[in-house]
Amino acid sequence: MPRNLDLTALRSFLTVAESGGVTRAAGLLNLTQSAVSMQIRRLEEGLGLDLLDRSGRGVALTPAGEQLLAYARRLIALNDEALARLTARGQEGEIVLGVPCDIVFPAIPAVLRRFARDFPRIKVNLVSSFTRMLKDGFERGAIDVILTTEDHVPPGAETLAVLPLVWVGARGGRAWRERPLRLAFSTQCIFRQPVQRCLDRAGIPWEMAVETASDGSVQATVSADLAVQTLLDGTFAARDDSLFEVIDHGGALPELWSVHINLYARSPAVLPAQADLLELIRQEYGAAGSGGGRLVAA
Repeated sequence: MPRNLDLTALRSFLTVAESGGVTRAAGLLNLTQSAVSMQIRRLEEGLGLDLLDRSGRGVALTPAGEQLLAYARRLIALNDEALARLTARGQEGEIVLGVPCDIVFPAIPAVLRRFARDFPRIKVNLVSSFTRMLKDGFERGAIDVILTTEDHVPPGAETLAVLPLVWVGARGGRAWRERPLRLAFSTQCIFRQPVQRCLDRAGIPWEMAVETASDGSVQATVSADLAVQTLLDGTFAARDDSLFEVIDHGGALPELWSVHINLYARSPAVLPAQADLLELIRQEYGAAGSGGGRLVAA
């Protein structure tokens, strides 16, 4: 008699493998850690194989686990696609999501992937721009959901995380030692003028190394060790941690402030599934803000 894989246990295994641990997987699945561990054990017993290497501090896959992972992704994706197409016929349309360029990574790709799995008929149109422009588009009704980076919590906003702003330069670079300090900010960057005022108060001369509206031009200038910039702690690593690093300036540069990542959503919602998108965003940024992701809360 042919045997069947337990899809519930398989989903737990897949979530543990992709999130990097039982604790975060339990949060994403809305289960207890013991329930997730029990499902993994049941899956291992059914296969007669060890899927997780539990000898170290973290969670690692065994060779059998690595092989199963590819099948698990395909089986779970097919299961979810079938359910979505058969049970969510009314969930069609488009949601416009606006996110500042500097906080797209690492959370938004995971949000988009999971939402597309659950609602394959709904298109999420991602708009990556600056906070000022996103708020203007939201107020005009052109954008349905936005994330912002702000120093406070305006009316109607929901704060997802509070992250420290840090000085960032080229890995192993020396631009931060030069005076006047050369800065690289896009012309629309919300941090540009406050950072300049911060340097003025500290008595540190500065000059702009580049005048551009392009985030890519700023990154190129900083990675070439021609200037420094400021970013929210943890976000630059998702771009390329072989090029950038947080500057260990030892007090040579002024300490910066913390920034709120705020969430705004259209009410009434453009589609019922907007609530599901908001929850996925909360989960990703909430995990990041609690130290479970690559962002770190202040």
